[in-house]
Amino acid sequence: MKFRFAHNNLNVLDLEKSAAFYAQAFGLKEVRRKETADFVLLYLGDGQTSHELELTWLKARKEKYNLGDNEFHLAFAVDDFTAAHELHERMDCICYENKKMGIYFVSDPDGYWLEVIPKK
Repeated sequence: MKFRFAHNNLNVLDLEKSAAFYAQAFGLKEVRRKETADFVLLYLGDGQTSHELELTWLKARKEKYNLGDNEFHLAFAVDDFTAAHELHERMDCICYENKKMGIYFVSDPDGYWLEVIPKK
């Protein structure tokens, strides 16, 4: 028996705002979506791997999600770390930097932290 990663899920309050953020910040594009009367599942891909990010929008939800201590994150490796950092500075979404480790984090519209690391 073999398992492989398929996707990660993040619940979002504003689907269009979140989709636009992930497109601008990481170049993610819609791969597919499932719509019902109650929710929309939007799957985003990077065009390089089979891994997807599922954004779930519960249509009736009006309050922000409680992210607790927000001690979890997704990480993105980037081939041009300097250019990525400049983009995220312009977007004003960098929420934490660890220059000693050579990494930083950005915060999406719902407050989820996303790590940016240089490609090895």
